[in-house]
Amino acid sequence: MADEQEILNRWRLVLGKYAAEQISFSQGSQNFMEMEQALDYLYGREYGEDQDIREERQGGSGDSQLTVPYWLSKIKKLFPKQTVEIMERHALEKYKMTELLTDPEVLRKLEPNRELLKTILGLKHMMKGEVLVMAREIVRKVAEELAKKLEQELRMSFFGKLNRNTSSQVRSARNLDVKKTIRRNLKNYDTENGELVLKQIYFHSRMKKYNMWRVIICVDESGSMLDSVIHSAVMAGIFAKLPMLDTRLVIFDTNVVDLSGYVSDPVETLMSIQLGGGTNIAGALSYCQGLVEFPYRTMVVLVSDLYEGGGYQNLYSICKGIIESGAKLVALTALDREANPCYDRNAAAALGDMGAFVGAMTPEELAGFIGKIM
Repeated sequence: MADEQEILNRWRLVLGKYAAEQISFSQGSQNFMEMEQALDYLYGREYGEDQDIREERQGGSGDSQLTVPYWLSKIKKLFPKQTVEIMERHALEKYKMTELLTDPEVLRKLEPNRELLKTILGLKHMMKGEVLVMAREIVRKVAEELAKKLEQELRMSFFGKLNRNTSSQVRSARNLDVKKTIRRNLKNYDTENGELVLKQIYFHSRMKKYNMWRVIICVDESGSMLDSVIHSAVMAGIFAKLPMLDTRLVIFDTNVVDLSGYVSDPVETLMSIQLGGGTNIAGALSYCQGLVEFPYRTMVVLVSDLYEGGGYQNLYSICKGIIESGAKLVALTALDREANPCYDRNAAAALGDMGAFVGAMTPEELAGFIGKIM
């Protein structure tokens, strides 16, 4: 019987308060009643003007009206974290509750995560004063969390190879130089017992390559590429710390903005982007071509869906020029963690035919690819 009432309570949540006459909550279901109030505060907006009429007909005997900060506090207590994030996203994207990002008290209660970061980047033009300061702090927290997840794997792509020509003071079994250890200790061989006495053990060192490469990351900042912009900014910040890389970051729509001066600070980079506009890939790559000083030690990484707003022939001509100069051209069609590709396949095929590497990579895969080329 208890299980049946639980099912009815859940159905009541699905159907909402207007099903009260047909399905009532069981005795002592205060938690479900609070859930319904919280859900109605958000999803009752589906009724629009009709909702106002129904509220008038019901009179004033209901619970007091929720405020946005109180609603945020309530849903975090009533629902699992994943559900809360979905409700916050619906509030921002579907129901345009922009007070979530313009009220300091509300913003303070939001959980820093990638979806919130994306929303902030889309609405930061509405923010001022204390709200903007708090938004930057959220951007910093999310960017640092992303960097923490990526940095270790990215660094292994550059520092992970064993140098078998030099020895190391780091005594790790995985670095053991077996041949050198045996060769140097042969003079200590105990003929009587038939044992090799190891008086000195040798280890390989880890290679560190400091031959400077210039990596130019050129990112399409149109709205559909937002995940790529975020990951590119974070990755550029990580690359900027590596001694063998001179990292440049360029973002574009119909205009081109060089953010290389902020490359070591992902927060400044992300807060500088202006989402939207058209797409002028040729113009952006033309600018990047001007940053190429030593072609054979330069890699141009284009992050775009390859849907060119201008003429494709101009795009192909510039790409051909970059490749023929000796620089490496990499066209990435996705740079988020899921790497779901959505791009102009004809343009991708044309770039591939002329010698560019074209593919969809996660950030970790891109780091491995760059390390392999270097």
